[in-house]
Amino acid sequence: MTETADGLVWGHPALEVEFGVAPDGTVRVVRLGPAAEPVDVEVALPLVELTAFGHGSGWSGPRFTGTALGNRLRYQGHSVDGDRLTIELHDVVTGLTAFVELTSFEGLAVLRSRVRLRNDGGAALVVQSVSSLVLGGLPSADVLDVHRARNDWLAECRWGSEPLRDAVADIGVDSHQHDSRAAFRLTGRGSWPTDGHLAMGALTERASGRAWLWQIESPGGWRWDLGERDHATYLALNGPTDAEHQWRVRLTPGEEFTGVPAVLALGAGFDEAMGALTSYRRAVRRPHPDHVALPVIFNDYMNTLMGDPTSEKLYPLIDAAARAGAEYFCIDSGWYDDDADGWWDSVGEWEASGRRFPDGGIQRVLGRIRERGMVPGLWLEPEVVGVRSPVAGVLPPEAFFQRDGVRLVEQGRYQLDLRHPAARAHLDRTVDRIVGEWGVGYLKLDYNIVIDPGTVGPGDLAPGAGLLGHGYAYLDWLGGVLDRYPGLVVENCASGGMRMDGATLAVAQLQSTSDQQDPLRYPPIAASAPTAAPPEQGAVWAYPQPSYSDELISFTLGGALLGRIHLSGHLDRMTDRQMGLVRDALGVYKAIRGDLARALPFWPLGLPGWEDEWVVLGMRVPGGASYLSVWWRGAGEGEVRVPLVHWAGRGVRAEVVHPAAAGRGVAVWDGGGVRVGVASGPGVVLVRLDG
Repeated sequence: MTETADGLVWGHPALEVEFGVAPDGTVRVVRLGPAAEPVDVEVALPLVELTAFGHGSGWSGPRFTGTALGNRLRYQGHSVDGDRLTIELHDVVTGLTAFVELTSFEGLAVLRSRVRLRNDGGAALVVQSVSSLVLGGLPSADVLDVHRARNDWLAECRWGSEPLRDAVADIGVDSHQHDSRAAFRLTGRGSWPTDGHLAMGALTERASGRAWLWQIESPGGWRWDLGERDHATYLALNGPTDAEHQWRVRLTPGEEFTGVPAVLALGAGFDEAMGALTSYRRAVRRPHPDHVALPVIFNDYMNTLMGDPTSEKLYPLIDAAARAGAEYFCIDSGWYDDDADGWWDSVGEWEASGRRFPDGGIQRVLGRIRERGMVPGLWLEPEVVGVRSPVAGVLPPEAFFQRDGVRLVEQGRYQLDLRHPAARAHLDRTVDRIVGEWGVGYLKLDYNIVIDPGTVGPGDLAPGAGLLGHGYAYLDWLGGVLDRYPGLVVENCASGGMRMDGATLAVAQLQSTSDQQDPLRYPPIAASAPTAAPPEQGAVWAYPQPSYSDELISFTLGGALLGRIHLSGHLDRMTDRQMGLVRDALGVYKAIRGDLARALPFWPLGLPGWEDEWVVLGMRVPGGASYLSVWWRGAGEGEVRVPLVHWAGRGVRAEVVHPAAAGRGVAVWDGGGVRVGVASGPGVVLVRLDG
């Protein structure tokens, strides 16, 4: 930390942050990045923006800057503790103190920020919004493109871009002597925080390629917006707000509240920034051996048993999965179903069905999995209780989501509130039985309803606050489960990728990327999934079927080789030749998975469009090899040139490692890229490149 005549400089060679103090006394970021030029302190923005009842905006409009409280927070001091800088700000009118907690790890061009509020005044204060990170003085909207990722059920991680100027029109600021009220805004709502969009975004400068990439680590609501101030662009990242999420908190004198973290990664281009963000995600997540081992998981659901497991159906699948080379076997939904009227609105007890497992119960099936050398797993949807479940009448009303004293119902289900000790105790008993007594080593935790805007439980001022409180309580419960069972592997799923947020990914070991059942529609999801999760956490379905051609079997298997293989399909009905294709692909995966645990993603043809015929995902191992998955969704023979800037001018050996069949794919290095050919479409080729 260095104090200058005009402010402070903090950071490390990969990321320097310079702070200045404006004439009004507010602290502002005037430089971010070692090579960046400082901006005028009056063009920059106050370090914190927040609104509260009685203290609104200084300039009305949909954007989240120029708040009255933000413009009154004055510098009080700072402290440094390891990688963290804390800047203390104070408002003399309300007595509110804001602590801006900034973290950056040595060698990473990544800044993490969150704001902690403490009411040091004499009266209660109702806070309606508080920023996580505010940055002004970015280049003009004229030269920037904004990137966002649509994230819909069965169509996750669809990135697109547009000129920022298209959203924030040039109104002729000089003529009006005032900045535009316009802002490019994006929000995530409800208990599926990534339903609609990932809690991410990016800016790139067209001429230089410079990139600013961000994620908001909220298990509930979030918001980001871009706008203009003094001919420069600003970025404001927030958790939930009163306006968008019905969130607010009352701080009585002495009370504190900590907002959600936001993270900003910098790079010479989008890929470089994403590499830095990937490294950051690895640094902050809960350590677990699964992140290094990357075992192959067979799951009986997708395009296979589809929620209808029985002993009779499972035994041949278990044996076939073991022969193929799977290391985990997860029994998906339906294992608890003993209800003649269906299980959807009767779940909650999570006891195994006697009807489905009549001979020795589910423990015998789990034993068969272990006998075949695999770790058994089970699907669970812990947060829901069906309206017909006995659990609904046993737990107290306060253990469920409610509003105005009415228990909320969504699709025939109640939602547990994990802040209540009875709800948590119920789930702890469930996990202790399944994991502690039955010996299950893998849990797929699903979540198939969405509650918007949240719950008003005891102490909640608004439903959005209740939702955020439950989200953190859920993650705390999950952390407690992993403390008790450190070898347990947990997959995070919410109808695929509807809960693909940074807060949850820092605790869970795997992330479901989609429920997409069509192998030809999965490539753009699989290729873009590393934007949301590191490759060793992104679970991609590979569901070969005996009815598939050899080419389609290779296609669905090959599409998962640069992520985490979620194997499925009726392997028990395959011919020896077809099983050989499966074993060959898993053999390739096991040979390269050690590299994937360290690899950084890149997209040499850019992030894919939903209908693109050519889709390419790269993985670069620092100091080692690179891998390319090249999908061809057209018909007949196809060829594409993939430029590889980081290998240009070097002698490179390009090797097709999947498919194993000779002539199905070719890769030729031409000095600045690799020409990849596919014998017939649809097809996928995995290429390894060594210097």
